[in-house]
Amino acid sequence: MSDQKIKYIVVVGSIMSGLGKGIVTASIGKLLQARGYKVSPIKFDGYLNVDCGTMNPFRHGEVFVLDDGTEVDMDFGTYERFLNQSISGENSITGGKLFQKIIEKERRGDYLGRDVQFVPHLTDEIKKWVRNVGKKNDSDVVIVEVGGTVGDLENSYFLEAMRQLGVEETVLFAQLTFLPSLSEGEQKTKPTQHATRLLQSMGINPDIILCRGNEKLSDEARKKLALYCNVKEEFVFDDPTLNTIYELPLLLEKQNLYKAIAEKLKLEDRKPDLKEWKEKVDRIINPKNSAIKIAVVGKYTSVKDAYISVKEALVHSAAEIDYGLEIEWVEASDLEKMEKEKVTKFLGKFDGIIVPGGFGERGIEGKIIAINYARLNKIPYLGLCLGLQLMVIEFARNVCKLQTAHSTEFDKVTKYPVIDFLPEQKQIAKMGASMRLGAYSCDITNNTITKQAYDKKECSERHRHRYEVNPDFVDEISKFGLVFAGFHKSSKGDVTEIVEWPSEYGFGVATQAHIELKSRLETPAPIFVQYMKAAAKRKKEGK
Repeated sequence: MSDQKIKYIVVVGSIMSGLGKGIVTASIGKLLQARGYKVSPIKFDGYLNVDCGTMNPFRHGEVFVLDDGTEVDMDFGTYERFLNQSISGENSITGGKLFQKIIEKERRGDYLGRDVQFVPHLTDEIKKWVRNVGKKNDSDVVIVEVGGTVGDLENSYFLEAMRQLGVEETVLFAQLTFLPSLSEGEQKTKPTQHATRLLQSMGINPDIILCRGNEKLSDEARKKLALYCNVKEEFVFDDPTLNTIYELPLLLEKQNLYKAIAEKLKLEDRKPDLKEWKEKVDRIINPKNSAIKIAVVGKYTSVKDAYISVKEALVHSAAEIDYGLEIEWVEASDLEKMEKEKVTKFLGKFDGIIVPGGFGERGIEGKIIAINYARLNKIPYLGLCLGLQLMVIEFARNVCKLQTAHSTEFDKVTKYPVIDFLPEQKQIAKMGASMRLGAYSCDITNNTITKQAYDKKECSERHRHRYEVNPDFVDEISKFGLVFAGFHKSSKGDVTEIVEWPSEYGFGVATQAHIELKSRLETPAPIFVQYMKAAAKRKKEGK
């Protein structure tokens, strides 16, 4: 496909961040995909970090990892979950990547002595990048989400590049805004009017406007926005708070968003195939069975976005088995302060327990307390990354009687380092480079829960970690019954990928990989589905 045939949609923010541009971008992509168009989403983030790998989850939310190992903004998780497709690291553009590329070219002399400027050198680089993503993926439509809001200094040069792209290609500009209500029924459009004028002063006129608000978009507000923002009235859309984010494509479809897109981009009038999507959404909103109660025991629980992929994987798997879902976020360090009787009373109310990934020593013993309680009381347990490592530590201490067993991440002189630094990573110095990142294959052991879940000999899941199960202890621990259910085969030896409790302790599965990252509404993570089935069984049996 030539780049002349590729159409572009640019989604920009308006008066404030945090409105859900990623969800809007993914929803637009879903409506196009449902009509047979091939879509590629791109996200631009203005920060000067090369990627998200070194960012604190408290500040930035979850670091999402792609198959190729690129650490990206969590919006990429939304794209993949909506579009049910894996995305490349090239779809992530950051200010750090752009400036790094420009400086490398300047140092090589690629600019032939020219003074290097934002326009045309940086803007040309951006346009080339966006076009190349579309060509490489043979896309019909490329959707570009611009991080931040209009007026941010750090994205102004990117908006200039998109303005130029709008002159050179077929581009639709979509503006996401917020309509505050000072009193019920009185939505204020002035902030959006001012933001639109700022956008227009940059040479960009929005073709459609999507409105977030605390109440339904009123006819009066719609008319005002159309009049003062130079947009057709039928091209102003409501983006309200919904029961689930997966409902948004269906709502925008009812409002004829595709018709507006098709008119601007000259697309065909095709009927959408959203039947399966609607069925899954209906199961989320009105499940056949009552809610399964899951405790997620972590250390970033005050920022729910830090575990967004875990949450969504639970949503997907609950919908798959047609159950409701109730998640309680448990701060691991709080369990360390509780007496044993209080721990029993608190954790005993859950149908399942999850320990997700994380870094640092805070809350480690609290997570181990939760794992121990789950094992002894046969509460279905799922461990993810660190959750696997702590499951091994708990088992080594309390079943294998290696009482001081630990990870060298937290105790460098432990007598029983059942979890240790990846040997092949020890010589790497760059921050972020010492991680095992991206998708790795795993050979699955027969007669395991994992084999039942995947129903095949091999799987591939994404990783983000520095430590692993120490191979020197595998034989000793397995003698006491811990099942090593999956290994990654490498020239340097087998790397433990999945472990399971012996059946006497009920359902207990943990993965070194972050299996939540590849879970989608239409194709839930297999082990999550098995886990939720076990939790549902426990609930049904009355615990």
